[in-house]
Amino acid sequence: MPLYVYSITAKDHPRQLEGVNGIGADPSPLRTVAQGQLCAVVSDIDEEIRPKRRDLAAHQEVLERLMVDGTVLPLQFGYVATDDLAVSEALQTNAEAYLAALQRLEGCAEYHVRASQEDEAPLLQQILQDLPQAKDLNDRIRSGDRDPGLPLALGEMVAREVQVRQESLAAGMTEALIPLAREHLLRSPSGTDFLNLSLLVPHEHQGRLRTAETNIAREIGSGVDLRFSGPLPPYSFV
Repeated sequence: MPLYVYSITAKDHPRQLEGVNGIGADPSPLRTVAQGQLCAVVSDIDEEIRPKRRDLAAHQEVLERLMVDGTVLPLQFGYVATDDLAVSEALQTNAEAYLAALQRLEGCAEYHVRASQEDEAPLLQQILQDLPQAKDLNDRIRSGDRDPGLPLALGEMVAREVQVRQESLAAGMTEALIPLAREHLLRSPSGTDFLNLSLLVPHEHQGRLRTAETNIAREIGSGVDLRFSGPLPPYSFV
């Protein structure tokens, strides 16, 4: 029977999953497939698994419960194996890499840090005050100058300055946070975000991370939407 695979743990992980449901409309009990020093947490499935909100939440709940008692290698949502033998063979074949990853992630959780410009008005106003060229163009437009090139020139100048300032702010926040992490991963921002940072943070540094979050939020003031999330399974570092 096909298996849905949630994570890999060390054999001595307690895996206390009483009361936790797996994925599927009628979830099968959670169980383990053991091989050597490793175990995979699985459940039997008899349906095609799609990323429904219910199943995404169930997948995450299993991983978060496992994290309470020890280190886990989380699998991304949707990993299905053909049967117990396939899982056992995968554990055996990749045992050295999995054990090394468990050791590397031991005592850590993942945190995400994202930032976006919540309100651009104060930033744009500050740019007009700081850049005489931008202020001059803006004053000419406001006074009725009909030169069609003025709005384009002003827009390009302001857009460049916004990018420079956001990149500088993101670099400052990253520099302040990465000393608290064992590893970090800086991704290209998407949408309106100008910072997308993942941190692998040892448990003993989590209080310092929260203090840093408070201090950064105070320093950057209003206009920036700063979002911390975690502790999370270390997907980004597996």
